[in-house]
Amino acid sequence: MALTDADVQKQIKHMMAFIEQEASEKVEEIDAKAEEEFNIEKGRLVQTQRVKIMDYYEKKEKQIEQHKKIQMSNLMNQARLKVLKTRDDMITDLLIEARQKLAEIAQDPARYSTLLEGLILQGFYQLLEEKVIIRCRKQDVEIVQAAVNRNIPIFREAVKNNILVKIDMERFLPSSICGGVELYNDNGKIKVSNTLENRLELLAQQMMPEIRVSLFGANPNRKFKD
Repeated sequence: MALTDADVQKQIKHMMAFIEQEASEKVEEIDAKAEEEFNIEKGRLVQTQRVKIMDYYEKKEKQIEQHKKIQMSNLMNQARLKVLKTRDDMITDLLIEARQKLAEIAQDPARYSTLLEGLILQGFYQLLEEKVIIRCRKQDVEIVQAAVNRNIPIFREAVKNNILVKIDMERFLPSSICGGVELYNDNGKIKVSNTLENRLELLAQQMMPEIRVSLFGANPNRKFKD
């Protein structure tokens, strides 16, 4: 039986409806797939950026922490240097005060004469020469000569040998020093410096550990003692 035009149109509409339904479902499937892939990619990108941001701020935090440690170390070093500078200044002031006390000794003829006798006799024993040249301050020539005269018999008796002592009247020690003498052998190649400044310096070097302990206390970081 032949189809009528109405039947043909009806079948065509039915087929078109089916095709449109299939197309619509395909579009929805494609959209869903695209949405899923988009969300996956978006999640991947977000996670990647999150990791990058976390790494960035972790590095920044480490840099800040390192910077703080360096700053703290610098501050501690500056404070330590300031303490050391203050201590050195105190020791310098102490030595200046000691030098002023030495200068006062030279103003007391009796004390200074006794001190010179000891310094000169010690110089004789250190040189152990038959001929000795002494240099002193110009204002001390008389008191030094008296000390020499008293020490020569003592030295002769002790070493059983003669000694000839001459005061250098051409080259004097600076009048600005506190006092004392320098002793030379005959050719001037051997020298014994027994000025008050030199003796103070030697004494300060020998007693510096004790001086520091007296002023600042024992160093807690020092493991060994002399």
